[in-house]
Amino acid sequence: MSVTVAIETPLQDDVRELVDGLNAHLLPLSPIEFQFKMTVEQMAEPDTTVFVARDDDGKAVGIGGLKRHDTALGEVKRMFTRPEVRGQRVGSALLDAIVIEAEKQGLNHLVLETGVGEGFAGAWRLYERSGFTPCGAVLDYPDSGHSAFFERHLTKSAQTA
Repeated sequence: MSVTVAIETPLQDDVRELVDGLNAHLLPLSPIEFQFKMTVEQMAEPDTTVFVARDDDGKAVGIGGLKRHDTALGEVKRMFTRPEVRGQRVGSALLDAIVIEAEKQGLNHLVLETGVGEGFAGAWRLYERSGFTPCGAVLDYPDSGHSAFFERHLTKSAQTA
């Protein structure tokens, strides 16, 4: 299966459906107070860029977001692929697009928060394969033991390429 990834508004029914799928997926994996969700309305704010992966038929099969925190720091948010496309590199395509956009925006540091446990093993593999490394707590997330944190420093040469 091939996918295309593009910047789109999250205020579309099929993107809302993906966000609902992500929220349902996360619900049994972590205590609710340690699930740091963004609504589609928050994702539509100017500081966030939303990427949608679509299959050959135009079906939305994955999402991811880049939230800018300042002129140097961005955060990867709301990464999710439909269960039926996992293992087909949709997440990698989304994360690659996020990194490219971060570089275009002149960001030099990306961070992310994700959960811990077997339910997040695939996400950890994706982030590590994409050059992210584990780090301490980032932004204002609590260091609770329910979260894992990753970062990736972007190179100046990549930003000017």
